[in-house]
Amino acid sequence: MNNTIKTILFWVLAFIITATAAVYQKTTGPTYPKKAELKTNNNTYMLKLVRSHGGESDCPICFVVGDNKISAKLSYRQYPTNSEWTVVDMKREGDKLTGSLPHQPPAGKVEYKVDFYEDGTKLNAANEFYTITRFKGAVPGGILIPHIFFMFFAMMLSNFTAIMAFAKREKAVFYGWLTLAFLTLGGMIFGPIVQLYAFGDLWTGVPFGWDLTDNKTLIAFVAWIAALLMYRKQKKLGWLIAAAVVLILIFSIPHSMFGSELDYASGSVTQG
Repeated sequence: MNNTIKTILFWVLAFIITATAAVYQKTTGPTYPKKAELKTNNNTYMLKLVRSHGGESDCPICFVVGDNKISAKLSYRQYPTNSEWTVVDMKREGDKLTGSLPHQPPAGKVEYKVDFYEDGTKLNAANEFYTITRFKGAVPGGILIPHIFFMFFAMMLSNFTAIMAFAKREKAVFYGWLTLAFLTLGGMIFGPIVQLYAFGDLWTGVPFGWDLTDNKTLIAFVAWIAALLMYRKQKKLGWLIAAAVVLILIFSIPHSMFGSELDYASGSVTQG
């Protein structure tokens, strides 16, 4: 097998590793819709409970439940508070049951639950359809898309660099510097701008806060700087492999865990 084919295979493997980690990170995070199953006397419906909403509008809650005999009540309150629950009937619009959660300031959260009924008989256990939604400001596509692209490409370059280093190819160093460049763009430049639009702060990691997303970006950034500096000193490709392992591990942590949260009592936004 010649080097060109090997390099292509290295890229394919790097992409697969990156895509797998990205999907895992996204789907296990606290803002990914929560899946739930509603069983009626005649059907089973797969539902999704929204857990994140951006923009200035109320957060729509919608379930496709075609049986007209099924009704639902939506209960909600600000989180974390001990305020009284607001309970409203969800509206039927064709095969959909719809409702909404009132708009909140960036980082504000609303906990909500849904109770389903068939001919007046409750179908679900208490809190079976319960979750928490976090509100955020709208992030322009011109900021969000580059951030996502640069971060994904940095992860793929990191994995490719590790594979090249494992194969003892000196060109791994070049791709290591590219990794740092894209990580700087995506994580240290566009990342804080996304944070500013979404939650009103440029940086909520160390030393200003404990936001896990910011802190894990910082760890990856420092790890790659350290690895490249150590390679210059010792000429050992193992440092690049170590940095790539650090990056893939920390970016496999579910997205948005321990993120910004509005304290309704004090009006301040906390992290972690």
